[in-house]
Amino acid sequence: MRYGIVIERAEGNYSAFVPDLPGCIATGHTVAEVEERIREAILFHIEGLREDGLEVPEATAICELLEV
Repeated sequence: MRYGIVIERAEGNYSAFVPDLPGCIATGHTVAEVEERIREAILFHIEGLREDGLEVPEATAICELLEV
């Protein structure tokens, strides 16, 4: 599966979330670190949904970078 993620720069670190998986978040000191952690968080989140007998949401987010 391929889920879109959003990475935001905060004060002193970066945070990421997955629009298609509410509550799935991660933080890191660098973009590379937050990318690694959000991958782990996605796998953990999906595993938890399956263990609870819940449906794993399909990836529907469309990710684009726009210059303005």
